[in-house]
Amino acid sequence: MLKPRVLSNFVNMTETTIYCIIVAAGTGTRFGSDLPKQFCDMNGKPVLMHTIDGLRKACRNVKIVLVLNKAHIDFWHELCAGHDFISPTEVTGGGTRWESVKNALSTITIPESGKSIIMVHDGARPVVDSQLVARIIEAARQSTGVIPVVPVSDSLRHLSPDGSSTPVDRSEFRAVQTPQAFDGKLLLDAYSLPYRHDFTDDASVMAAAGHDDITLVDGDPHNIKITLPDDIKIASLYIEK
Repeated sequence: MLKPRVLSNFVNMTETTIYCIIVAAGTGTRFGSDLPKQFCDMNGKPVLMHTIDGLRKACRNVKIVLVLNKAHIDFWHELCAGHDFISPTEVTGGGTRWESVKNALSTITIPESGKSIIMVHDGARPVVDSQLVARIIEAARQSTGVIPVVPVSDSLRHLSPDGSSTPVDRSEFRAVQTPQAFDGKLLLDAYSLPYRHDFTDDASVMAAAGHDDITLVDGDPHNIKITLPDDIKIASLYIEK
């Protein structure tokens, strides 16, 4: 596994322009609640506010673009007013994650000079660690793209079309997290491709554009994505610590 370098607790942006797209346009269907998970309360404020605050603290002057479902924008404004919270720039999401990111990218203008990095982060990953963000951005300054990964702890089996299964060596696999970070111009170019069903994340879009030289950095086991209601309780404990 990669050894993380010791870095400062925030990213200085003097030399690099850094954007972050936070995708929070989900409707909460899989979460099993009337309220989408990104708006559920965690330690006194919505999950999404923890996510935004974490990125703002980790990356000084980061330019955030928040992607929301059109049906939730007014509700988000009410939450912001109630918590005295300043929202980032908002963009309406699309029917797929790919379309939501593409909508956000359409609002970003890359400077002609200097290095530009665009991160893409899940709104439902509220435990944003400064050291993780620093590792990602430092690596992204020197590469086409960066994704944080963690080892797979569960045993894995490969399913065949006939329904049979075979065990696989889990040491050969990694679970992918966000934020993922990419050279800004290359990511914008990659999203000019037409949509494909195998675009499961931004790294897969970059690979389709010919940029498959993605750098892996150590992720954070606490950087969980809230999927089920009990995940909020787990993330809440991590936030408190």
